[in-house]
Amino acid sequence: MTSADPRPIVQIDIVSDVVCPWCIVGFRQLDQALQRLNVLARLRWHPFELNPTMPPEGQNLREHIMEKYGSTSDQSQQARDRLTQIGAELGFVFNFDDDSRMVNTFRAHQLLDWAETQGRQHPLKLALFRAYFTDQRDVSDVDVLLDAVHAAGLDRDDASAALSSGAHGAPVREKQNFWTSRGVSGVPSMVFGGKYLLTGAQGADNYAHVLQRCLAEAA
Repeated sequence: MTSADPRPIVQIDIVSDVVCPWCIVGFRQLDQALQRLNVLARLRWHPFELNPTMPPEGQNLREHIMEKYGSTSDQSQQARDRLTQIGAELGFVFNFDDDSRMVNTFRAHQLLDWAETQGRQHPLKLALFRAYFTDQRDVSDVDVLLDAVHAAGLDRDDASAALSSGAHGAPVREKQNFWTSRGVSGVPSMVFGGKYLLTGAQGADNYAHVLQRCLAEAA
C-alpha cells in the first residue's frame, strides 16, 4: 500500500488466541470480504488466552476439548473434520491427529506485543497460526516461537531478548484485562471502526455488511 492508494481504510481490532481455530477461520473470511469490497484494513491483534492456566507441558487436544466442553470423542472428531473442510475452502490447512496438543500461549502473546512495536505483528500472527495448526508445532516452545519470528521477517535475537526481558508480560495482561472488562469472553471478537463488535467466525457476507456500514458512515 502506498500513500496514494485510493482505497478506503477501516480500523479493525481482533481479540484472538493463536490456538483458536475459529480465529484464523474468521480472519480468512474477513479477508474475503475486504477483497470483495476492495477495502483496506488497519488491523490490530489483541491478546486473549483461551486457557490461561494451561501448564507448560500442555494437554492432549482431544482430551482437552472433551474435558472443557463435555463433548464425546466422536463429537470432537466431527468438529476437527468440519474445521479441516472449512479451512480447505478458505485456503488454510488444519492438521489434527491423536497427538495434537493444547498449549499455553502467554509467551506467544508477549512476542506479538513486541512485534507490534516492530510493525510486523500481523505477519507474526499468521506465522503462529501456521506453526500451530498446519505444522503442529508447540507454540509455547521458545525455539518454535523464534522460528515463527524469523518467518515473519523479524530479528530472532531481538525477539529472544524481548522475551527474556519479560518487558511485555505486564502490557499483555493489561490488554487482556481491558478487553475482558468490556465483556469480551470469546474469540475471535472483532471491533470494526471502534464501534461494531462481531463475535465468532461470522462469514464473509456478514463481515462485508459491517464493512459497508463503516464505509457509509465515514462517507
